[in-house]
Amino acid sequence: MKLIDFRVRPPLKGFLDMIMYTDAPRRDRFTRQLGLAPAPSASERSMPLLLEEMDACGVVHGVITARHSGFFGSVSNDDVREICAAHPGKFSGLAAIDPTNRKRAIAEIDRALAAGFPGVTIEPGAYPVPIYADDRTLYPIYAHLEDRNVPVVLLTGGNAGPDLSYSNPMQVDRVAADFPDLRIVVAHGNWPWVSEIIHVAFRRANVYVSPDMYLHGMPGMDDYLRAANGFLADRFVFASAYPLVPLRAYAEWFVTLPLKPEVMQKCAYENAASLLGIRP
Repeated sequence: MKLIDFRVRPPLKGFLDMIMYTDAPRRDRFTRQLGLAPAPSASERSMPLLLEEMDACGVVHGVITARHSGFFGSVSNDDVREICAAHPGKFSGLAAIDPTNRKRAIAEIDRALAAGFPGVTIEPGAYPVPIYADDRTLYPIYAHLEDRNVPVVLLTGGNAGPDLSYSNPMQVDRVAADFPDLRIVVAHGNWPWVSEIIHVAFRRANVYVSPDMYLHGMPGMDDYLRAANGFLADRFVFASAYPLVPLRAYAEWFVTLPLKPEVMQKCAYENAASLLGIRP
């Protein structure tokens, strides 16, 4: 089966300065808490090994997210563009922005779109000065993306900010209501607020859910899958959040989940391909 991994941070360029690579014991402790073993490619910081892992498990495309962050570390859009250019057809990039300067942020979005980026990532609670997803600073940016039919990935789950309030799905609900034509992918699936984000997605047809690593044997897993097998079939997206989990082991586990065959095809590939503009 072909898969698109919607959240990959490869061991290259600015990613190597992020905490998930600079603090390997912290990363590996997190991986083992999920019941998985660290990826050899992550431990060895090896891009060739990562590509081998992708090929071995049918991941034909990966989405690389840039980042403008304080605690996690930042990765420039230029770094992401260069990685994608070095591996044509293998990766797509999501552009990061600094929301504190509206004009500069919008100009950066337009520059990234012109360079072939299919979407934008916004990580409100991870910014150097954390904000919430429904902060009015972000509203002109959401409007710009909606007007151009550009999807946005919101980091609003797990360790999304200084405390649990930054992953509260109520903020996503407000944004989705205010921008009904903006396709919103919630990275980390707003975990641990599983029932709440499923309800938001039930209410708002523009909300996509990508639990990534928080799906693996975690509380709420069955609820995510029940929604995916039902009303969320067209808006559930596979992602690993590599290197926090081993891409190959996670992908091989994902395709064994009790999803209907036609739903599995959508969740593993088709939904992501539609968001990215990848033709069959």
